[in-house]
Amino acid sequence: MDIGFIGLGKMGMNMVTRLSQGGHRVVAYDRSAALINEAETKGATASSSLEDLITKLPKPRVVWVMVPSGQPTEETVQHLGKILEANDIIIDGGNTKFHDDVRRAADLHPRGIHYIDAGTSGGIWGLQIGYCLMVGGKQEPVKRLAPILTTLAPENGWAHVGDHGAGHYVKMVHNGIEYSMMQGYAEGFELMSKSEYNLNLATIADLWMHGSVVRSWLLELAAGALKQDPKLEQLQGYVQDSGEGRWMIMDAIEKDVPVPTLTTALFTRFRSRQDTSFAEKMLAALRKAFGGHSVRP
Repeated sequence: MDIGFIGLGKMGMNMVTRLSQGGHRVVAYDRSAALINEAETKGATASSSLEDLITKLPKPRVVWVMVPSGQPTEETVQHLGKILEANDIIIDGGNTKFHDDVRRAADLHPRGIHYIDAGTSGGIWGLQIGYCLMVGGKQEPVKRLAPILTTLAPENGWAHVGDHGAGHYVKMVHNGIEYSMMQGYAEGFELMSKSEYNLNLATIADLWMHGSVVRSWLLELAAGALKQDPKLEQLQGYVQDSGEGRWMIMDAIEKDVPVPTLTTALFTRFRSRQDTSFAEKMLAALRKAFGGHSVRP
């Protein structure tokens, strides 16, 4: 197929490369001229603007948007909505809040432009192993996209999960589970790091990958990180979040669904960004006030 691809960051560039290697013709655009030039070396056709990109695609056109979530994605989709035509398809493969997908699809519907949301998992490893794709939207345009989705994904690695917003909703829950799994591994390995047994954590992570009920790709990545830096001395414990965990907690509150593991994992990330915690200073002050316990200045 022919596809336009907007956004050539780490994931975007790898996706363009995988599509080109799979025999698709990719017309690429990014605000960075250097990234456009790099995409050409991967087999893509360069474009100088969104307008230029769509002129280089046969009708009906397919355009994949892979720019940072929030306003950059919003502006790109709105721009495309003004210059594309009926029966063209816009795919948002970033981390968008599913409510925005529903709104965008409704906004584009009067012009006959199809909107597809594709929750994309695989990170920087997707080039080699493929991307797990959770696809939301109407059945007919999704069916048209099957060759592209099949190339990007590993075997059985994509599914049409529902109507507009469903793809990003499922990806939101996926990321919430990911937060929780990562937190569980982090706590377990911290405990073992303080054991009196002088444990080789990389060896244990490798061991657990063979038949253990806690084996996973995350654990495989943990083993690799521990082999490179056994005590993780080259890292700071500062952990960002990209928003999906927050959205999942808000959705859970609306539906009266308890998600305590995710909530704890997200709040632990918040704590990781504080050099000093006012709350913990308050705890120390209260212990001193009622019990005379010592404090550190």
